[in-house]
Amino acid sequence: MRWAKRILQNLVLLSSLTIAVVLISVAFAVYLWQSTDAGRLPAKTAVVLHAINNNLVTLDIDVRPPRIVSGGGGGSPLLREDLYVPVVGDVQVPVRIYRPQGEGPYPIIMYYHGGAFMEGYGSIETHDNIVRSLASRTESVVISVGYRVAPEHIFPAAVEDSYAALQWAERNAGSFNGDPDTISVAGDSAGGNIATVMTLMARDREGPEITSQVLFYPLTTFQDVDLRSREIYDSGYYLLSRQVMYRARDLYTPEEMMWSNPYTSPLQADNLSDLPPALIITAEFDPLRDEGEAYAKRLFESGVHVRATRYRGVMHGFVSFYEVMQSGRYGLQEASSFLRQAHGGVLQESPYQLQVRQSPQGIDRVREQAEAFAIAAYLLGRTGADLLTP
Repeated sequence: MRWAKRILQNLVLLSSLTIAVVLISVAFAVYLWQSTDAGRLPAKTAVVLHAINNNLVTLDIDVRPPRIVSGGGGGSPLLREDLYVPVVGDVQVPVRIYRPQGEGPYPIIMYYHGGAFMEGYGSIETHDNIVRSLASRTESVVISVGYRVAPEHIFPAAVEDSYAALQWAERNAGSFNGDPDTISVAGDSAGGNIATVMTLMARDREGPEITSQVLFYPLTTFQDVDLRSREIYDSGYYLLSRQVMYRARDLYTPEEMMWSNPYTSPLQADNLSDLPPALIITAEFDPLRDEGEAYAKRLFESGVHVRATRYRGVMHGFVSFYEVMQSGRYGLQEASSFLRQAHGGVLQESPYQLQVRQSPQGIDRVREQAEAFAIAAYLLGRTGADLLTP
């Protein structure tokens, strides 16, 4: 029986060596993926970006992270309705409504999806997870607007559609148990631009009155402004490239005079006073970071109550990854809390300063690291050792 015992020992040793080699390979791969020209990334961010940039997950669009897994924000089940609403002339655009079950009336949030203002880069479908989660977390009616996009429809089609949908929501609030006196706007990237433009249009056109605005990493200017983040994170590796930004500008605003319009470039608007309280969330590794933060400062200087938070260690579009990235969950939680406070009339003003939120710490950091290595092991096992190249 000694030979059997020896074979068993050898098998255990071989298994241990195999596991050790796998762990070392995974650790080495993650280490390589964390190293970028713009700085060292947290493990989870590095793994997610590597998977996307090497086409290891299905992308819906180029500038927004894909829906990796499905999920909501907890709470009671929501009612969903898809319909079309009239905007300009005989034109109708799609909207998707998520609302709590019950009589309400519930606060209304108009959500404007990102996607560089261009066909094929974003839609109601690609941003469905954020919309559902906001509705669940805020106990609000959330209306996602499918505004028209370039190249077929240039400025101002997108903002006029979005404003018409805002007016429609106010007029028809009773049909979906919404409160017409409590309407907020929210959006990400290009949708963040549209969301804040809605506050300008509502002010300039005398309504509807907007309670608050939440802007996730918004584009705030089409002009050629010297912004450091546009220079150092413009490669596209962080999910938004200079090439895409220029293409969006050429297609959405083909005439240079459009770039200075306050409804395209609110950062350079002459008048930003009398706008609703704002929460602006930016990402460290994002070409739009600096203009979002500059816009927050301009709002504050114009007398608007502003909260601004930069999330460390994450990229453009990170909130869309809330199902797999803790920082995305933090961002969604912050936005939901801000909206609940605004809707309840309990927002407390405080001196403005940019808050910098660190990467997950403590148990959340341990969980992020473990999940990052697990995902990396899966990717390596599925595609082979060629993934070791950065």
